[in-house]
Amino acid sequence: MEHIQTQPDQSPNPVRDGALRKQLLARRQKLQALAPEHSQAVPVQRLLLEVDAALARMDGGTFGICETCHDAIEDDRLLGDPLCRNCLDHLSPAEQRTLERDLDLAFQIQIGLLPKPDVAIHGWTLAYHYEPRGPVSGDYCDLIMRDNGAALFFIGDVMGKGVAASMLMAQLYAIFRSLAGPEHLPHELIARANPVFCEGTDSSHFATVVCGRIGSGGEVQICNAGHPLPLHVCTGGISSIESTGMPLGLFSEGNYHSLTLNLAKGDSLLLYTDGLTESSNNAGEQYGVGRLHEFVEQQRDLRPKELIGALLQDLGRFRSQAPGHDDLTVMIIQRDV
Repeated sequence: MEHIQTQPDQSPNPVRDGALRKQLLARRQKLQALAPEHSQAVPVQRLLLEVDAALARMDGGTFGICETCHDAIEDDRLLGDPLCRNCLDHLSPAEQRTLERDLDLAFQIQIGLLPKPDVAIHGWTLAYHYEPRGPVSGDYCDLIMRDNGAALFFIGDVMGKGVAASMLMAQLYAIFRSLAGPEHLPHELIARANPVFCEGTDSSHFATVVCGRIGSGGEVQICNAGHPLPLHVCTGGISSIESTGMPLGLFSEGNYHSLTLNLAKGDSLLLYTDGLTESSNNAGEQYGVGRLHEFVEQQRDLRPKELIGALLQDLGRFRSQAPGHDDLTVMIIQRDV
């Protein structure tokens, strides 16, 4: 889910700057406590000066402005390092190397959070495709297996992109993993996760999430918190599964409910992030939900992995040489018995 901004916004961000000021003051207090023991230590003294300089930039109204080009520094960089003075386009060679190493590590950690591909689940098959737009992704994808033959599946999208969105993606992963009980229905889990996510993020961030629960008998309970509508693919045709609640992070209290579907052998659920339907070609046209419906209708006899592959090929033909502008995730769950 990409937030498009045509010009850098250099206006103060009270929520961000307030949180970062608290962070900087806490760092300063810790450094001051270390200073008497390390009075000759250059790193400690240098860090104190850098923290004081960042606080002075806040007081002077220049915090978050690149000292080279005077455009806004990326929010995710400031959240990760409030001492930074330059935007990504004006990093020093040493800063560029450090950033590349950090992003590579973040990518490896994020990939480690994903479920195994092509999973067989007590009469079900799950396949997915996860494609970050940049080094890391704000898309969320997970599967939690249960001993009783049930499983919880998730797909989501954090507002924004880059490192900040990837951190919130990891936060969603941790929240749902810690709250998911063996008997929780999807809407109960979403309702419990929402206030926790609200408390851990500022008011400018939110996430759309679909949470579903599948059992060995073909029954699916599904709750959609503001996410693009999943598709129910069956021999009788294709239908969209409606949204049943607001995105996470907008308000600490929200009403959610689950819908119940019964899937026959060969039926599938197709879930995706808006990096699929909002992908554009060189003419500025979006792939769109209508084209997605038509393509899946034609190819619905394919197995999940093959259908995802065919869908990505169709998306590539549609986009031609146009680059992608958002993270992309597609998940298909099919009943096998």
